[in-house]
Amino acid sequence: MSVAVRVIPCLDVDDGRVVKGVNFADLRDAGDPVELARRYGEDGADELTFLDVTASSSDRSTTYDVVRRTAEEVFIPLTVGGGVRTVEDVDRLLRVGADKVGVNTAAIARPELIAEVADRFGAQVLVLSADVRRRRDDTGAVTGGFEVTTHGGRRGTGIDAVQWCARAADLGAGEILLNSMDADGTKAGFDVELIRAVRGEVQVPVIASGGAGSPAHFAPAVQAGADAVLAASIFHFGEVGIGEVKDALERAGHPVRRGRAAAQTPRLAEDSDATEASSPRNST
Repeated sequence: MSVAVRVIPCLDVDDGRVVKGVNFADLRDAGDPVELARRYGEDGADELTFLDVTASSSDRSTTYDVVRRTAEEVFIPLTVGGGVRTVEDVDRLLRVGADKVGVNTAAIARPELIAEVADRFGAQVLVLSADVRRRRDDTGAVTGGFEVTTHGGRRGTGIDAVQWCARAADLGAGEILLNSMDADGTKAGFDVELIRAVRGEVQVPVIASGGAGSPAHFAPAVQAGADAVLAASIFHFGEVGIGEVKDALERAGHPVRRGRAAAQTPRLAEDSDATEASSPRNST
């Protein structure tokens, strides 16, 4: 039996509020993260992803509070990323209610972090978040291939994105959150060429992100090799519902889950011991 495609709303959180823009710029308020998370859980989302878009701040108390309150309200797996720099950061996020933790910039600076997190908590806890754009010359013309970026796609690293994803998987990343910075917020569709390129080099699940604008955009991403599909603004502003996406995927021949995807009772984050359980809330 084929594995069901996961549909994942993404909440970009800035100072306790969900925001969304185009190519990570011109952000506008999209609502309260706990309220949105509750709604998505009721609407049939398979997982939720929180990304702290102001994680450069040393004080992340707001994000920890949002994660804790969300974990007490929703019944589906929760991935949290943004500003994760150490194994201790992962431990604290797991303790306040995250099921999986995304790493990005810190892993680029020190790839050993991936292995350290996977060794302590298990590969299933670790998601590599890769913000990827097409390579361009000094004039801005596309030259071919893909590059890993930081700072919301504004800074190139010179690192080949496909090779980086493959290396991260070898080091212990359990999933790849593959975000096309070129497509992000454009609603023009996922970058299927990027998805196909990464799928050809990794065996771990790939989550396609960036560019969703209609229910019809999701099936091509799965056909290109995505195991899960992620979107933000079309869900936040009521343009497309979770059910509509699942209907479109089923019509294209891709299995989906119906109803709640995880446990039927919430687990209070304070009761967990994240150092002994690789995924404190996840029952899947």
